[in-house]
Formats: sequence, structure tokens, C-alpha cells
Amino acid sequence: AQIAAITQSSGDLILNVDSDTTLAPDVVSKLAHKMRDPAVGAAMGQLKASNRGDTWLTRLIDMEYWLACNEERAAQARFGAVMCCCGPCAMYRRSAMLLLLDQYETQLYRGRPSDFGEDRHLTILMLSAGFRTEYVPSAIAATVVPDTMGVYLRQQLRWARSTFRDTLLAVPVLPGLDRYLTLDAIGQNVGLLLLALSVVTGIGQLALTATVPWWTILVIGSMTLVRCSVVAYRARELRFLGFALHTLVNIFLLIPLKAYALCTLS
Repeated sequence: AQIAAITQSSGDLILNVDSDTTLAPDVVSKLAHKMRDPAVGAAMGQLKASNRGDTWLTRLIDMEYWLACNEERAAQARFGAVMCCCGPCAMYRRSAMLLLLDQYETQLYRGRPSDFGEDRHLTILMLSAGFRTEYVPSAIAATVVPDTMGVYLRQQLRWARSTFRDTLLAVPVLPGLDRYLTLDAIGQNVGLLLLALSVVTGIGQLALTATVPWWTILVIGSMTLVRCSVVAYRARELRFLGFALHTLVNIFLLIPLKAYALCTLS
């Protein structure tokens, strides 16, 4: 569908919007303003959960989106290399997309067609072609997020596979970007591995010695508290202290799921 729209369009800019996403009235103009620089190949807006108030999970995901946009993407944008211009709201330069269309259309992983995580894949292709990718925090897009754990975990499984696969695709691109982007890519993957290792060793200590791994619990708890406090201060919203709950979701649900995703990339 995207490829059909790209090839049949005639405008200079193409806006990708998910069917469950509502854009603020000024989103197009703000993204288009960022795209006035011909070096920019893509720009994304800030994502929020339109159904934030439905359940505890939608509130948690809304905070997760804020962090992903205003910490991760905002930091990457300082160096002109947002690593994933998210599908719900992303603007692309049509001339750049046409250059990449053959690679995009024939996307394979280990010789098999791969059609999930197209937003991250297209962003990496943009960076590999020498274009900058940007984040515009004032361009607000509200999207429907999963309100049950089953739907959320299926979404996270798709995203995890996409992240692992396209991180490999991004490796040759990183040397041409600012060193911060390499540190960011390493941190996102090694940090997850270290957290998983801490949890496994803690469980091992409990099983083998019948002693509670208090140091592991204390360190993870302290890091969670510091992170949530900093975000609550930056956002000027106390609700972000509740994001501490995401650490439990991460440890007991997302880490096993990401391990499964890594083993089933094909």
C-alpha cells in the first residue's frame, strides 16, 4: 500500500499515518517546515496515547511513548539521526524514497520476505543513503495503544524482531554518524542483556542458596527510582513516578519475550 501511494503520488513530501492515529491541526505544517532542509529525508512527530485513560496499561504505554520520543528520539535528533521514524506519524521526502524503493520493496531477512517493522527499516535506509532523520516534538499525533496485555505483548514481539533485525542493518551506518549513536545502539542492546543477566543470577541465588538477592533488587530499584524521578521533573508531571511499574513488566514479561523474538527472527 505504501509503495503504491509513493509511486502514484506527485508531491514533494509524503506523510505516513496509521489508520488509528489522529493528527493535531498543525502537524503537517510543522513537519513540512523541518523538511525545508534538503538534507532531511524524514521527520517524525511526538506520539501520545489517545486512549490513555482507559486502563492502567494504556497509561503506562503513554508514558513509555513520552520516554521513547522525548528521551531516545530527541537525543538522537541532536545528531540528525533518529533511528526509527515511527509509523503513526512520519513525513518523508518523496525523491529520497524513490531512490530507496527497490531496496524497500525487496526487504529480506535470511533470504525470506520480511514485512514487519517497515518504519524502522525505511529510516535505516534513509540514513544509509546519507539523509538526516529528525524529530519534531511540537507535532503531536494521538494513536490508539493496546489496552490488554495480550495485544500489547504481540505488538512488542513484532517490534522486538524489527529492532534486532534492523540493528544489524544499521551497523554499517553507525561509523558515519556521531559516536553518540554508536553508544546509544550499544547501550540499548547491552543494557537489556545486563538487566537479563542480573535477573537470572538473582533467581539463581534464590534457588541455590535460598537467600534473597537484595543487592540486585536494590540496584534495579534505585535505577528505576532515579529514572522515573528525572522524567517526572522534566515533564513536570508526577504521574511518571508510576512508570516504575514498567520495570516489573520489563523484567517478567518483556525480557522473556525479547529472548523469544531473538530466537525466532526468521
